[in-house]
Amino acid sequence: MTKRSKTVALAIVGAASFSLAACREEAVDAQAFPDLQSCVAAVGPTSLFSEQDCQTAFNDAQALNAETAPRYDSLEVCEEQYGEGNCGSEAQAVTGGSGSIFMPLLAGYLMGNLLGGGRGIGAQPLYRTSDGRFTTPNGGATYSNNTGKAKLNASTFNKAPTTFGKAPMTKATATSRGGFGTSSTSTRSFGFGG
Repeated sequence: MTKRSKTVALAIVGAASFSLAACREEAVDAQAFPDLQSCVAAVGPTSLFSEQDCQTAFNDAQALNAETAPRYDSLEVCEEQYGEGNCGSEAQAVTGGSGSIFMPLLAGYLMGNLLGGGRGIGAQPLYRTSDGRFTTPNGGATYSNNTGKAKLNASTFNKAPTTFGKAPMTKATATSRGGFGTSSTSTRSFGFGG
């Protein structure tokens, strides 16, 4: 083999392995909390996040909740997805929201350390589902509880599509779309360890 063909072969192998590495999702340290106070109380010498990170992520989760939470045309349809007592009117949760649109109530938030990807601290709101688990706005994954630590894919912290100002789901659209306003996704379950 000539020197030139060896160099080309090495370049192709190097490019292929780089492409394969890029296909694998980065796992990030994540932690779930039922509320801001729980996060602040957990801050210590071995914690993943600072008190400021807790506040920033909580504020981000609230903003994402207002913008991306699933919205329904009736309390009944919302509670079919999230359980009795786990929904409220948009007007209660969002300034400028409608009293005739309903959305799940915030039941905690998820934080992720995305510093390796240059994105800082990521956040997602969590909602209680009708079966007692917890999910993010897009419903792509469920979690057994809203406390604890885990390694999660960085994509867990990608922003769900905006639902604010869009037509709320009806019983028919919620059923046909898996309840989250997008095509049905496979649901993964993760249990957070203590």
